[in-house]
Amino acid sequence: MLLTEDQVMIRDAVRAFAQEQIWPHAARWDKEHHFPKDVHKGLADLGCYGICVPESLGGAGLDYLTLALVLEEIAAGDGGTSTAISVTNCPVNAILMMYGNAAQQEQWLRPLAQGQMLGAFCLTEPHVGSDASAMRTTAVKDGNDYVLNGVKQFITSGQNGDVAIVIAVTDKAAGKRGMSAFIVPTSAPGWTVARLEDKLGQHSSDTAQINLEQCRIPAANLIGQEGEGYKIALSALEGGRIGIAAQSVGMARSALDVAIDYAKQREAFGKPIVEHQAVGFRLAECATKLEAARQLIWHAASLRDAGKPCLKEAAMAKLFASETAEAVCSAAIQTLGGYGVVNDFPLERIYRDVRVCQIYEGTSDVQKIIIQRALAH
Repeated sequence: MLLTEDQVMIRDAVRAFAQEQIWPHAARWDKEHHFPKDVHKGLADLGCYGICVPESLGGAGLDYLTLALVLEEIAAGDGGTSTAISVTNCPVNAILMMYGNAAQQEQWLRPLAQGQMLGAFCLTEPHVGSDASAMRTTAVKDGNDYVLNGVKQFITSGQNGDVAIVIAVTDKAAGKRGMSAFIVPTSAPGWTVARLEDKLGQHSSDTAQINLEQCRIPAANLIGQEGEGYKIALSALEGGRIGIAAQSVGMARSALDVAIDYAKQREAFGKPIVEHQAVGFRLAECATKLEAARQLIWHAASLRDAGKPCLKEAAMAKLFASETAEAVCSAAIQTLGGYGVVNDFPLERIYRDVRVCQIYEGTSDVQKIIIQRALAH
């Protein structure tokens, strides 16, 4: 698949920003668990917060293929930063574009797309991961308000985000059809960051447990109709999975670049180790698999941009890219030997950052279930 001139220009602009403003600082952010607000502002100025949002609503008016390109480049600089950007673009912006009314889009989607707000998505709960239908968080209508109660777990940008889309149960007896979607500003009374998770990686992106205790929001913050929450939550997963696949490739690409550079300079037995077949073949396999992953991502994104079904293709891209990325990072560490596991080099950090890509936005097992169902249909 060939990119357009505009797509190449956008990719190169974000790549230059990531290499100059993100990559040099990623190790410090990781060590200090620092959320880089200044860099997020720079990415917002580049239009990265609202890639697919129409220009009339403050976005860049581009497509999901371009979003995949942008997320790969940001992730090549730092994985955690790309995660926060990915969640804002999809599912948050995507849901408001598809289901938000004009007033909601003006109040919430426009500032999100312009980078004045950072978005969060609250679906997962402590006892509810892949099986969202077992959700316990409730929303009860009270006059002109809804009152939310429950706990949300593993919420990206739960602390640093400004607004969240929360899925909650409005009719317990209706199962999946009893869930609804709400816009909840993180400044709302009753929104509490109960804890920040101490994670393996992606320390530049906060992951929080959120307590909703008598959290009162206007009834106007209901997205769509009551009972549409499950459909709304699922609607943005295709785009989200394409985004996570793209960030997987970005992180692994940087790891491979470090390994290649090292292999060209490190000498053993009288020549650079890249000329030894054991090392050269390892790197060749990594490069080939990464390119295959990228093409799966671009194919899924192109289908979505064309308005065609891509549930299976997005699942394939996410499954292959996330698992390939971990394998590539491991191979890169192996290439550096002892230097691969110390923080003098960035590989141990990238390896930690990339591991979660097989878990969030649907685990690898869930992706296989989706693919299996498509094959059996």
